[in-house]
Amino acid sequence: MARICVYLGSREGNTPAFRQAANTLGTAIADRGHTLVYGGARIGLMGALANATLDAGGKVIGVMPDHLVEREQAHFGLTELIRVPNMHERKATMAANADAFIALPGGIGTFEELFEIWTWGYLGLHEKPMGLLDTDGFYAPLLTFLDSTVSHGFLAQTTRDMLMDAPTPNQLLAALETQLDSA
Repeated sequence: MARICVYLGSREGNTPAFRQAANTLGTAIADRGHTLVYGGARIGLMGALANATLDAGGKVIGVMPDHLVEREQAHFGLTELIRVPNMHERKATMAANADAFIALPGGIGTFEELFEIWTWGYLGLHEKPMGLLDTDGFYAPLLTFLDSTVSHGFLAQTTRDMLMDAPTPNQLLAALETQLDSA
């Protein structure tokens, strides 16, 4: 099955729906026979996602730079924890180990990872499906903004369409799986 890379917060956020979405996504990844690839942390939504995947019998690959391991943020109960020297290597390693990408709620790190992998797709560096899990409308303002960039001529509709979105983990996974099956 597929290796699903998930970008998400190392914080919990202030809405219980975010943690629930991470738990539901982790369980669904395992139930569907996929492997989770993520940033390797034991904290925040990242830890919740990894634990839910593991608790459901799934495999989890974490990728973490040495400086964050040393700050005691690493999850040492994973199927595999890949240590890398820096954040650039982390992102490249996560991308190389993934067949598809999902972004859950998060902060600037999540946004940076999402936009970088989307840019790589736009540039033809990969053809892997990408999607936003729009939990509790978290990404609704961003989706509106992205549609506005299309209407203002700064983003092609085909590029915008590369980034799928769905309100539930199962809907998003189904959309990603459809693209993976047609590839």
